[in-house]
Amino acid sequence: MEDSNLNINCKEACVNGCILGDKCPNIEFREAAAKFIEETSLDKMLEMAEEARMRKLMEPPKWVFPDDN
Repeated sequence: MEDSNLNINCKEACVNGCILGDKCPNIEFREAAAKFIEETSLDKMLEMAEEARMRKLMEPPKWVFPDDN
């Protein structure tokens, strides 16, 4: 595999799993995610997700203005 293939958009290309294997430039993140999933109970993950959802609901609205190009 060429080095130019390492510059892929993982968010789009790897939705069904990493396509680069050991050549993945984000391998440390993949390993950290696998460790998190292995060591964290589903109940704890759901609790974390609910806390994040509540924080987002409590945030003031964010206004996004389009660029004047």
